[in-house]
Amino acid sequence: MSAESLVVEVVRSGFVESTHRARMLAVGADGSPVKVHGAVDALVSPRSSMKPLQALGMARAGLALEGELLALSCASHAGEPFHVEGARKILSAAGLDEEALRCPEDLPEDVASRDEVLRSGGARARIYMNCSGKHSAMLATCVVNDWPLETYLDPAHPLQKVIRDTVEDLTGERVAATGVDGCGAPLFFVSMVGVTRAFRSFVLAGPGTPERRVADAFRAHPEWTSGTKRPEARLMRAIPGLMVKAGAEAFDAFAFADGRAGTVKIEDGGQRARVPVTVAALRALGFEDAGLDELATGALLGGGRPVGEIRLRRRTT
Repeated sequence: MSAESLVVEVVRSGFVESTHRARMLAVGADGSPVKVHGAVDALVSPRSSMKPLQALGMARAGLALEGELLALSCASHAGEPFHVEGARKILSAAGLDEEALRCPEDLPEDVASRDEVLRSGGARARIYMNCSGKHSAMLATCVVNDWPLETYLDPAHPLQKVIRDTVEDLTGERVAATGVDGCGAPLFFVSMVGVTRAFRSFVLAGPGTPERRVADAFRAHPEWTSGTKRPEARLMRAIPGLMVKAGAEAFDAFAFADGRAGTVKIEDGGQRARVPVTVAALRALGFEDAGLDELATGALLGGGRPVGEIRLRRRTT
C-alpha cells in the first residue's frame, strides 16, 4: 500500500499531455485496507455519492418507495424519459407536482433526450435536472411527516436534520462542515474512510432493513440511478451485486455484497479520470470481469477517431 496519490495520464498521439492525481481507498470483505493512495482520511466533498445516505434518511423518516422509484431517489439521472416520468410519479403520489421542486432548471443530460425536448418546443425545467428524483423523494418525505415544503433544502429543516444524523450514523464520523450541493441541498463533509464505511453498511445490512432496501433497489435498477449509457450502470451490470454511486468533482463510492468496498477522488475534479481509477480499485479487490476492460481506459479522440487514451500511469520498474 502507498500513501502517494495515483497519477492518471492523458495520452494523445503517444505523448502525455495532461495528468490527474487521484486518491483511492479499497478495503476487503473484513473492512481492512487493501489499497490506499493519497490522503483518504482528509475531508472531502462526496457530492452525489451521498445520495444513498440521503435516501436512507428519508426511508428512516417514513418514505415508502420501493424498486425503481427508490433507486431513482438515489439517482444522478440522465434525464431520460423514464427518469422524468418516475420523478413525476413520486410527486403525484404525494399530491404534488413539479412546481414544488426547488432544484435548478436544466435540460436532460442524455443527448437524445435533450434533443427531443428541444425538438418538441420544450425548455429547461426542474424535472429534467439530474437530482429531480432525490428532490421529489425529499418532498414526498415532507408530506409523510407534515413538514414544511417550501424550506425543505434548509439545513435546519427537520428532513435535513434526519439526513445529517443518518450520515453521521453510517460514516461513524461527525459532519465537519455543511455546504451547498449543486442542486441546492445541504452537502456534508466527511472523509473517504467514512464514506467507504457507510457503503459497507448498506450491503452488509440484513434483508428488509432500510439500508438493505436501498442497496437492493440500487443494484437491481442501475439505469435508474444513473442512465442507460452511464459507466456506473455498466459497472453494476458487469459485476452483479456491486453498488456504485458517482459524485460531481470526480468522486466514486462502491461496495460489493460481501463487504469489499472503496472510494475514489480525483483531486482536480477531472471526471475523465474517475472511471479508470475506480476500475483499478475494483481490480485491487479481485474483480477481473471482462466487462471492466473497456472501462479501464478512456478513449481520446482526434478528428472523430481514437488517437490516445486516459489511463493510470504505467510503472517503469
